[in-house]
Amino acid sequence: MRLFKKTNIDFLGKRKMWYIVSTIMVLFGMFSVIFKGITYGIDFQGGTELVLAFQQKIAVSEIRVALNKVGLGTSEIKSYGGENNVLIRTSEQAEGTAVADKIKNAMQNAFPDKKFDVLKEDKIGPKIGKELRNDAMLAVLWSFVAILAYVAIRFKFAYGFGAVIALMHDVFATFGFLSLLNGLIPGLNLDISQEIIAAFLTLIGVSVNDTVIIFDRIRENEKIYRSMPLFEVMNKSLNETLSRTIITSSTIFIVLIILLLFGGEVNRGFAFTMAFGIVTGTYSSIYVASAFVLDWTRYKNRKTATAAA
Repeated sequence: MRLFKKTNIDFLGKRKMWYIVSTIMVLFGMFSVIFKGITYGIDFQGGTELVLAFQQKIAVSEIRVALNKVGLGTSEIKSYGGENNVLIRTSEQAEGTAVADKIKNAMQNAFPDKKFDVLKEDKIGPKIGKELRNDAMLAVLWSFVAILAYVAIRFKFAYGFGAVIALMHDVFATFGFLSLLNGLIPGLNLDISQEIIAAFLTLIGVSVNDTVIIFDRIRENEKIYRSMPLFEVMNKSLNETLSRTIITSSTIFIVLIILLLFGGEVNRGFAFTMAFGIVTGTYSSIYVASAFVLDWTRYKNRKTATAAA
């Protein structure tokens, strides 16, 4: 199935403009990380986290008053997907489930007429949280190294480096926008958790797959059209793989939107991260990875020609 029968789009002709767009997008996200900061989930921060579903509407201010009475007034309290659901997170440490039991007892004593169910209960020690955070960063870093090696061996080093540059673009842009949007969209929890890290690793795999397919077509066309300049070969290859790229990315994107809307609170952060990443990944395969390979190859050819002269 071909979505577009034949296209002749000059993808790489205005690549410098798209370099600027990509740089602005990444810097915008990084400024958000620097000035707004990021919020770690209980997985990486350590402490206790509860999600309570009340049968009646309850105000956050009422819950804070109740927690003040048991010495947990500094806990983070916010709505969680609805007016009746509340997320309570505290860095307070104690043996076993003592902190969670204290919170539940405080709710029962303060609101005897408002019954609630515990939707989620997590406890992570600070040392384990730090280890998980370090392991998550190492997992992302090693995935970059493995992809660089794989693409460099299968194609050329310039292709591997271009693929990694595109992946770094996707990760930094997505990470920055998670920081920017966290807390701004009701019912969407974008704290950095194991689910979000899983989304980043999945995104890296999906994005590099799209990039490798484009690179493979470029390599095939280089053998077929030996007299054609690299710029034209790459543009031709991008046009030939455009239908496949759009269909694959759109299919994944639609599934993620359905998961975001109907998949429940636990899956929303994962689905949103992946959905945003699919858009940036599709874009970067064309305007970052391919464009970088073109400019790097031209630079190396000029350097070789100058040395020979």
